[in-house]
Amino acid sequence: MFKEYGEYDALGMANLVKAGEVTPAELLDAAIARANEINPAINAIIHRFDDRAYRYIKDGLPQGPFTGVPFVLKDLLAAFAGEPMTMGSRGMAVVPGYDSELVRRYKASGVNIFAKTNTPEFGLIITTEPKAHGASHNPRKLGYSTGGSSGGSAAAVAAGIVPMAHGGDGGGSIRFPASWCGVFGLKPSRGRNPLGPDQGEDWQGAVAEHVLTRSVRDSAAMLDCSSGHEIGAPYNIALPSATFLSATTRDPKPLRIALSRKPLVNTSLDPEVDAALSKTAQQLRDLGHEVIEFEPDIHIDRFWRDFFVVVCGEVAAMVALYSRQYGRACVAKFEPATKNMAMIGRSLSAADLVAAKKGWHDIQLAMGRLLEHHDVMLCPTVPTPAVPHGVLPNSRIEELLMLASHRINVGKWLFSAGLVEQMATPVLEKMAFTIMGNITGLPGMSVPLHNSSDGLPIGMQFTGRMNDEETLFSLAAQLERDIGFCS
Repeated sequence: MFKEYGEYDALGMANLVKAGEVTPAELLDAAIARANEINPAINAIIHRFDDRAYRYIKDGLPQGPFTGVPFVLKDLLAAFAGEPMTMGSRGMAVVPGYDSELVRRYKASGVNIFAKTNTPEFGLIITTEPKAHGASHNPRKLGYSTGGSSGGSAAAVAAGIVPMAHGGDGGGSIRFPASWCGVFGLKPSRGRNPLGPDQGEDWQGAVAEHVLTRSVRDSAAMLDCSSGHEIGAPYNIALPSATFLSATTRDPKPLRIALSRKPLVNTSLDPEVDAALSKTAQQLRDLGHEVIEFEPDIHIDRFWRDFFVVVCGEVAAMVALYSRQYGRACVAKFEPATKNMAMIGRSLSAADLVAAKKGWHDIQLAMGRLLEHHDVMLCPTVPTPAVPHGVLPNSRIEELLMLASHRINVGKWLFSAGLVEQMATPVLEKMAFTIMGNITGLPGMSVPLHNSSDGLPIGMQFTGRMNDEETLFSLAAQLERDIGFCS
């Protein structure tokens, strides 16, 4: 077994393979040994196919920047031929007969996929505590949330099982767990990475797929491998001026950075998060950047309501599709939160969806205006450090929906009665900074810069201009080199 496994990032491991200092089999041995040792405690991985990964080595892995590096997939959108995909649900056990386009590109990069990671049901909740597979534990503190929905992947990277793992982000689901587990996570621009062949976009464009990593350069190098237009996609966005990896080798120009302290939901910052934000601002100034406190012009009540309308509509359509494809017995096993969101979505109209998307445009316009005069926006990734298990799932959902069960138009009644806010706030208040990136499609990253007094990571979020991941990677690499990531 490769004894120094945990000391290298993915590119470092791949360079050792290229130099003949270690073999892909030795790297896989080390990843499996680490998983066997740690995963029973943290429950990050929920499905393994070790023998298949060894066969890939025997047959010859593709030659790419990550040849031989062990890798895991989030058990949600990434179809991997021949392996079950439960999507965190007791009702689903789909075995796709094909690889999704993103998985095809991952394979071409040379990574060796050997497992799938835990996720909340259909990625709908921002803590990874599904009834299907049980809770994933934060490697920094057992019994605490990893965040979600890429919580299993974040935990696998933070625990040293793999240096890099696949994730997806529809409301903060890469950045949120990256912050709480203390790893680097970037959500790319809308359309940068493929979602096909099954769909061109997901959640009306809110969802973006990428990886969570130990180092900034790994994230950049994998985006070089995975990004680019695909047939049938609704977007064909601008290519970078050079490779994303090359952006990590140079410091950014002095940047004008807007600092935002105001959560986009009615909540407040944890004092330690607020202090970490102020410290980050000073560190940036010390590096030669200009930091100005400036808040985007966004109506926060409309902001979260519009997001909730779109997501509930998407969940209703998804549940209807799965009911037709797999039968009502499958849907009957879905978790209450999924059923309830679908019920609200069914009671909303096409006009409600269009009005919500108009609200999304207004937010895109507000952020576009802010970024006309600033290169980047800085805020916390999450208003608090990680919370214990059981805090985020909202026990009032069933009670509120029982009140609404006799009403034909459940969704409109819940909104008019102010009950949606009561139902959603415990979750949405933790997403107070991340949702904006999904609504606008702007690239954003969580950088692991600080720890709380309890040793829990506190990530800082940086949002860039559309299609400008290069500036984000350059800034993140500068922070990694000159400030250092939390450990």
